[in-house]
Amino acid sequence: MFTHVMIGSNDLERARSFYDATFVALGGKPGEMDVRGRLIYAHEGGRLMITKPIDGKPATAANGGTIGIAAASQDDVLAWHAAGTAHGGTAIESPPVERPNGSFVAFLRDPDGNKLTARTRPTK
Repeated sequence: MFTHVMIGSNDLERARSFYDATFVALGGKPGEMDVRGRLIYAHEGGRLMITKPIDGKPATAANGGTIGIAAASQDDVLAWHAAGTAHGGTAIESPPVERPNGSFVAFLRDPDGNKLTARTRPTK
């Protein structure tokens, strides 16, 4: 259904530090800057793109929006969470936890305030 998710950032180098660390923690690769100045992360068929807003206005986080990132294991979720908080992210909601459906989840806000979750697939 989706080809990619694009979010805005007011500081691409700060965003790069955060997203490089979190994607590497999940077994991905650091992002690449394209010719248009956007950071691009490709992992297991999905793409996350980070850019300065093209309208020149400040980037803001989506109110009510969450970007979900697949993780292979509970250890990967924990590594993602630790990497994110060490690179400018903020832990939010609950500590990393197993949900009633068997999915292990963690939540962060990136340095620009975007809400993210890394989670394993449900087992129940």
